Amino acid sequence: MIYSVRGKLIHSSTNEAVVECAGVGYHCYTTLSTLNQLPALGSEVLLYTVLHVKEDGVTLYGFSTMAEKNCFQLLTSVSGIGPKGGLAILSMMTPDQVALSIISGDHKSLTKAPGIGPKTAQRVVLELKDKMKTAGFSDEAVTVADTMQHSVGGGNLSEAMAALLALGYSQSEAAQAVAGCKDEDPVDAIIKQALKKLSGSKW
Repeated sequence: MIYSVRGKLIHSSTNEAVVECAGVGYHCYTTLSTLNQLPALGSEVLLYTVLHVKEDGVTLYGFSTMAEKNCFQLLTSVSGIGPKGGLAILSMMTPDQVALSIISGDHKSLTKAPGIGPKTAQRVVLELKDKMKTAGFSDEAVTVADTMQHSVGGGNLSEAMAALLALGYSQSEAAQAVAGCKDEDPVDAIIKQALKKLSGSKW
């Protein structure tokens, strides 16, 4: 198992990077997020890697952060999500955004990635929902999970989320926006605070 590669970046293109270590160039397929964080050619770079072995060959995948690597491994553990699908999702979303979408049951966000249809996205949510809560992503994902639990069965949080959904926000966006609010807070106050959050959102 190749855990990581550190060396000189000698090539990068649309979905790949080559890192030279001790005279050997390691070809890594990667995400747009990692590509955007790569230094200039000739600079030193560290990529955390996943080695994928198949009958027809061996492929290396590289990531700029452990969070992205861990998320890739979780995604590709789902039947129907191969390495190509994992890279596609992580090229569209950060690991925390993937975690938030899965925890909140927002499979539609995952379908924004090329090649990921509704049925596959639903399978990802179903199989990874519990794993994502303990996968070591941001505290925000855990807060959203708690918010989702408290919003089930009615209450002010549930009502505020319903209002945000009616405004066209996704379930994960709504859950993220109301996270941190209390169910005893007035609905209009929760919505006001949520909209303020969403107005500065990068989603």
